[in-house]
Order: sequence, then C-alpha cells, then structure tokens
Amino acid sequence: MDKKYINVYSEIGKLKTILLHRPGAEIENLIPEYLDRLLFDDIPYLKVAREEHDNFANVFRKNGVKVEYLEDLTAEALNNPIIKEKFVNEAILENLSHNNDYDKPLKEYLLSMNSRDMVDKIMAGVRKKDIGINENFDDYPFLMDPMPNLYFTRDPFASIGKGISLNSMRTETRKRETIFGKYIFKYNPGFKDSNIPLWYDRNEKFSMEGGDELVLSKDVIAIGNSERTDYKAAIKTAENIFKYGDSFKVVLLFDIPKIRAFMHLDTVFTMIDYDKFTIHKGIEGQLKVTAITYNHKEREIVLNEETGSLEKILSKYLGRDITLIRCGGGDKIISGREQWNDGSNTLALEPGKVITYERNYVTNEILDKNNIKVISIPSSELSRGRGGPRCMSMPLYREDL
Repeated sequence: MDKKYINVYSEIGKLKTILLHRPGAEIENLIPEYLDRLLFDDIPYLKVAREEHDNFANVFRKNGVKVEYLEDLTAEALNNPIIKEKFVNEAILENLSHNNDYDKPLKEYLLSMNSRDMVDKIMAGVRKKDIGINENFDDYPFLMDPMPNLYFTRDPFASIGKGISLNSMRTETRKRETIFGKYIFKYNPGFKDSNIPLWYDRNEKFSMEGGDELVLSKDVIAIGNSERTDYKAAIKTAENIFKYGDSFKVVLLFDIPKIRAFMHLDTVFTMIDYDKFTIHKGIEGQLKVTAITYNHKEREIVLNEETGSLEKILSKYLGRDITLIRCGGGDKIISGREQWNDGSNTLALEPGKVITYERNYVTNEILDKNNIKVISIPSSELSRGRGGPRCMSMPLYREDL
C-alpha cells in the first residue's frame, strides 16, 4: 500500500483527501432517555441521514476529492490478530459501561467477527442481548455504549501542517472516539511508516477538540479556548508544533464563551476565501486573544495578550483586509435559526468554493452575493446532530496555497 501523508496548511487550499464516517447503527441506538448521556439533542432517521451523507461524499468525489472512511481505515489497521486483540482490550476498558464481569464474553463476541464488522459494532454499541444476557426493560441495555457523534470526524483528531493532534476529548462519552485515530496512525499500512508527527496525544490531562483548531495559513493557526478546549492544551500543542520546526509562526488562542452555543471555534466562524469568513454575530465585539509564538534562541514559548475585533485581529495576522459575512445577515431571528443549523460552519473545497446546508438559504444567498460559489446539501437529518459540513469532515490533504 502506498504511503499516505498529512498536508494541511490552510482552511481553503484545494482539497484532495477527506476523512468521513458514514452514519451507522449507532444512530438507531439513540432513545430519548440517553440523549444527554450521548450528547445528542434529537434522533436522526438513519435511512435519510445516510442518503444525505452519501450525497455529501459524492460532492467531494465530483470535485476531485478522494474520500476515506474512518471505519475502513480502522479495519485496515487491525489486519494483525495481535493488534486486533489489543484494540478490543482497549475499547472494552475505555467503554463507559465497562463491567469486569462481562469482559470475557464481550471480548469473545467482538473477536468472533471480521475486523470491519467488529469496528462497525463497536461504533454502534453492544447490547446485553447480543451476548445472550436478558435485558430488563428498566435496565440500561448496553454493555458498550453507542458512539453517535462519530460522524463529526472533525473533533477526535485534527490535521495541522504535516502532523496531527490526537485529541483528548472533554467528555467521557467522546473520549473513546480517538481510539480509532490512534490505531489508524500507528498501524494502518498507509500511515504507519509515514512518520507523521503528533502535536497532542489523547492521554493528555487537558482537553482539546478539533472543532477548535483552524489552520488559517502556513504561518497562522487559530485555536479556541472554549467549552471543549483548555488553555493549557493549546499551549502544549503550539509548543510541540514550534519545536518540530514546521512553517507556523503564531498560534492565536481565542477566548470564547464557555457555553454550548459557542461549543467550538468553528461554530462561530469559518474561513471561506483568502479574505472572507462566515461568522456568528455573537463573536463580534471585543475579543481577548493570546498570540503564542516561540523564541527559538531561548527555546521557550512567548505569550502576548491583546484585545480587538475579530476583523482587526484576522486582518493583522493574515496581512490583508478581511470581510466578515454574518450568518443570516445578522438578523436576530434569521441568524438565530440558521446558526442553530450551523450556518457559519462551512467547508471550503478551494478558495471561494464551499459546502453548506441548503436549509440555511438566507446565509447561502448572502455568500453568493459575495462571490462565493455555494454547493448546498440536504441536511434534514444530519443537522439534528448539531454540526455542519466542517464538523462532519477532516481534511487529510490540501494543496498548498
């Protein structure tokens, strides 16, 4: 198998390879009683969600982008029986519903499957009845919890430059998602010998999530200090990148409200062209930003705090005048509705060409008037997970600008 590499030095460089996860049976294992536990607001209809996701994938293919699937890359990493068993042991140990009494039958059940079916089952969740245990109607039915957030491949790890941050997720529910990335980059035949640097590791104490990591240029990275990403995680990530000697000169750490509405940095702004960003009106006003740089002579991190508008900060560090395009045009009702459906969470296929949800038609019309080519996709079911096109995809390779 040919070696595979990471190359992401912008949010807008022509996209060549993308990582997705096609929604699976984990979606059908959602019921109202467990929505909070599994971090969902609603229950998508799987059949339609898959149709919408397949359409999403086909947009990439029609635009010359190779589509990789998380489930396929993981299964390919488990072709060695020793590695497969190691993966199962780790998946069982990190499972939210871990119970030592059932470890042996659960392990035997999973190892009886081929690698791809086993990966799908671990993602979907294992019920007690799957291994012959009676389920009482009032008892929790899962021996291994479903992982419905997996179709948001943006968060468990992030491609930055030549490397990745394998993230330490904020909630126990999502921490397990990063196990797939761990095995892909360590054991998948395409990646294991590619010497991909690791900017952050999943076992770190402080949390980091990919929705808070934006690569603005070959010189500038933005990280959100948010509800899901800790200040100290951003500092460590920046330090590792600088010490490695990649092209990046500054990491901008944006202090954003620690609330669900501002869950990640990419829920409030995304880059769509050299000089244009979509934004949620709530990110306007004075922002506190820490510019993280590195003194190579002293071999130490340098922190400089500043305040200013998003427009001013982006213009300063990207070296050009920046235009901010408000979700819903800034209208209180329209922007509130379309932001709920991730109107400012766009994904650039190349400069000035983006994928959006068709339901955010007001924002889409505004983008069109600003000379942005919009490819809008159906999302009646996908949007129920509260994530947009950027959330649902992880670029592995973009052409350099």
